[in-house]
Amino acid sequence: MQLNEAIDVYHSLLDDDLAAEASAELYQRLRPRHLYFGSRPLCTVLRPYFYLADDWNYLKRETEVLLGAFARAHEACLHSADLRQQLALESYEEQLFSLDIGGVIPWTTSRLDSFFLVNQKTLKYVEYNAETPAGMGYEDILAEVFLELEPMKRFQQHYNVQSMPMLGDLLNALLRAYKDWGGHDKPQIAIVDWREVPTLNEHEICRDYFERHGVRTIMVDPRALEFRDGHLWAGRFRVDLIYKRVLISELIFRMGVDNAITRAVKARAVLMTNSFSAKLMAKKASFAFLSDERNAHLFTADQQRVIAAHIPWTRLISQRKTMYQGQEIDLVEYVALHPDNFVLKPNDEYGGKGVIIGWETPPERWHAALAEALNTPYVVQERVSTIVRNFPAWIDGALDISPRFVDANPYVFYGNTVHGCLTRLSSLALLNVTAGGGSVVPTFLISKKE
Repeated sequence: MQLNEAIDVYHSLLDDDLAAEASAELYQRLRPRHLYFGSRPLCTVLRPYFYLADDWNYLKRETEVLLGAFARAHEACLHSADLRQQLALESYEEQLFSLDIGGVIPWTTSRLDSFFLVNQKTLKYVEYNAETPAGMGYEDILAEVFLELEPMKRFQQHYNVQSMPMLGDLLNALLRAYKDWGGHDKPQIAIVDWREVPTLNEHEICRDYFERHGVRTIMVDPRALEFRDGHLWAGRFRVDLIYKRVLISELIFRMGVDNAITRAVKARAVLMTNSFSAKLMAKKASFAFLSDERNAHLFTADQQRVIAAHIPWTRLISQRKTMYQGQEIDLVEYVALHPDNFVLKPNDEYGGKGVIIGWETPPERWHAALAEALNTPYVVQERVSTIVRNFPAWIDGALDISPRFVDANPYVFYGNTVHGCLTRLSSLALLNVTAGGGSVVPTFLISKKE
């Protein structure tokens, strides 16, 4: 069975009347389920993303091999200042990462972002969200919503459809980490983030799920936490486990290193996940670390295979010589002369901030960005082919089936197991909902009915 065949079947089920009806029902169901990003609906199209079992298993298998390489890189950097220099850490990160040495796994959940051309089994990872992977709650509830829509009901007359809910895996990973940390009984969980972020609705989805499964949970702004009497408190609520959604860089920038969270973590009064050292692999330079010829000896033969096949050539910008496509190059000079081949990314940003796409950038701006990157940590990453698929939507009173860029972002639990996927769409090559556009769709496994 070909994926294109299933997509054609789904689109053939739609006409103007059904599209209008399904679109109205979709938007009606989004609001009460918190499926908005700020004021924007999270999903604006009428088809989910589909995977066949063979394609999904390939993505899962290759990702899990790569995770072993990230774990090796993380462990090596924990114990070597020389290796950590390749990650261009901030001074506060150097101060805090060592709190994890000898502790539990630094990431209970993470997410690898990629472009996956299933027909050719071409898979290229572009970022590792090892610190605060968002979207699991959105994906779970979106899947429920789509299964209630008429087009999906009709599609299921022809295909078996399986969702991949993740909130249960998330909660199990948090509880497992707490037990491994030395905690007893069920922890009281605080979902910690700034009160003004646009993703609070997803935090609410997580909180409600945890509460329904017997785990007391609150949402709290870091500024409302206190470390006193040997415990971390949010008012009268004792916090045993922090499900950290606030970015460490923003936490330290706003509140300094000596804040209630860091004091409680240092005193082992609370488990925070993902932890401080998760930032090592969350740096964009982690891709440079994996793909740099200097570090190949750190990885197994299978890990080297996956790195070569799926990690685009990436380097931290500096005045150095390195290997590119089998030849030694002067890094800055070569990148300056070949903007069509590369993207520049700040080492520690999110939401598409600061990304400079070489083939869309005037030469003078490209050269200026390279000069800036020598002073502020940036990586250069080889251009990756984006994936385009047609998706239906109700636009200006008619059914519109048109192309959108699409990515594949599998979720990782406990650093080694893949389950579920965030799928984002955009009319722009930069796929990021936080960046101000795009859409999220639910992800399903399908098989044709006999």
